Amino acid sequence: MKSVNRQLWQRFLDIAAPYWCSEERWSAWGRLALLLLLLLGQTAFAVLLNEQTGEFTSALAARDEHRFWQAILLCLGLLVGAVPTYACYYWVRDTLGNHWRRWLTQRFLLRYFGDRHYYSLNGLAALDNPDQRIAEDINTFTQRSLFFLLILIGATMQLTAFSQVLWGISHTLVYFLVVYAISGTVITLRVYGKPLTGLNFRQLKREADLRYSLVRVREKAESIALYRGEQQELQQIRHRFGLAYDNFRQLIRGQFFLNLFQYGYSMLTLVLPSMLIAERVLSGELEVGMAVRAAGAFTAVLSAVSVVIDNFESLSRFAAGIERLDVFSHQLDGPAAAGDKRAAGRIESIEGAPQLALERVTLQTPGAERVLVRELSLAVEPGQGLMVVGASGCGKSSLLRAIVGLWDSGSGKILRPHPDEIMFLPQQPYMLLGSLRSQLLYPRQERQVGDQELLALLERVNLPDLAERSGGLDAELDWEKTLSMGEQQRLAFARLLLTQPRYAILDEATSALDLANERWLYQQLMDGQTTLISVGHRSTLLTYHSQVLELDGNGGWQTHLAQGYRFEH
Repeated sequence: MKSVNRQLWQRFLDIAAPYWCSEERWSAWGRLALLLLLLLGQTAFAVLLNEQTGEFTSALAARDEHRFWQAILLCLGLLVGAVPTYACYYWVRDTLGNHWRRWLTQRFLLRYFGDRHYYSLNGLAALDNPDQRIAEDINTFTQRSLFFLLILIGATMQLTAFSQVLWGISHTLVYFLVVYAISGTVITLRVYGKPLTGLNFRQLKREADLRYSLVRVREKAESIALYRGEQQELQQIRHRFGLAYDNFRQLIRGQFFLNLFQYGYSMLTLVLPSMLIAERVLSGELEVGMAVRAAGAFTAVLSAVSVVIDNFESLSRFAAGIERLDVFSHQLDGPAAAGDKRAAGRIESIEGAPQLALERVTLQTPGAERVLVRELSLAVEPGQGLMVVGASGCGKSSLLRAIVGLWDSGSGKILRPHPDEIMFLPQQPYMLLGSLRSQLLYPRQERQVGDQELLALLERVNLPDLAERSGGLDAELDWEKTLSMGEQQRLAFARLLLTQPRYAILDEATSALDLANERWLYQQLMDGQTTLISVGHRSTLLTYHSQVLELDGNGGWQTHLAQGYRFEH
């Protein structure tokens, strides 16, 4: 248990500490200091209100009208100061949590998009649902961190203040309370600790998996409908829901027994203080109001020393969230599937070369299960296009991924120009969330391009009326659903024509186009002095390339001149 707690504490510090040492540290520490002052004020008001509550209770018992109204007026005066203190406390706490979340989210986003981790981590078994970890787990982490930190500090203040009150009333109550609180905390940690933390961790994962499967149905609704795959999708979603349901059922069962203990432990405090000092009150040694004060102080001190017991369910969920963020953070610190990559070796990449060249490149799948290309050496000089052909599944698209640096499992060396001089067009273009203008400028939104130039660009790719029928260049639509696949591919070519890179890598980028559109778009690329590297199955594409690389699917390869090459059917 001690080693687990140390490990959890270290994980917490790894995630939390950078913010408190960052460029925002002074404002963060300043808000925290203000919170502590407000918390101190809360404790002071609580002690004073406890004193006045006992005072007017004793006045009522003694039928002393003057003393009663004097205590009531003091209580009302204290409330005038206490109410804004409490309100400001929660405002400052939530503001600090929101600033912390913003900073931590930005930090994770920069690391997630840096070095293309969003791609390399995709599908990694050890890392499920990174979207949830960024959008939800970070928010939960910052809010609960402050919540528990302030609870512990507040409990310490409350313990110090009310222990003095309680000690002044009855030493016996203090001794009993210490034994009672320690016993309850030990039982909670020993009996309920590890099982509930593990169940909460699994519940977070299974809820995220269920949500992801539902999002997938929404995103792929048309494909599912065309395949008539409703029953298969329903079965999978029911299965994932069943896993979440079964785990939550176990969680409910564990929580039930924890609640039995918690509520029994808590409810006993309603009678224990009165039992322990009843004899002194009945004998007249203590006023009735002192008994009320003792009960209030006893409850306050017990609450302070029972923080773990009272918040154990939240703490177990918090611990599960820390573990999820810690796993995510460690995956972002190093290459994805580092073990697989070490086993498979890595292809060396050199950027800034005058031309694209491959030197004895052996390309393997990421887990080194299969060799796709063995000892491939060739150069693609400017103006001398390359067409990659071969049977389906032979590794054509994988080779293109290696050329642009997405895959590096294998050996050898790839020399390529600067990344800004290369542009990749996949078979299914990416349609971002945004306006038509942003679609055309993607991925370099900072470029200043006039409306007329963008409209002329749409005409060049045979989409002359797209802006008008969409509502203008600044219209924001769900472009993936609004445009056909052929229109999406032409829009992707518009990006390419606007960028005019030295090398364009096209992975069946015209598969949804007719021959006339394909010929028109390829010819414009050739006129713009862009060197093409294409994967395709149409002989009409040979005209725009100088050489052909043919892959056999078993690691073998051959090069041919494009002129005179014949496809085997």
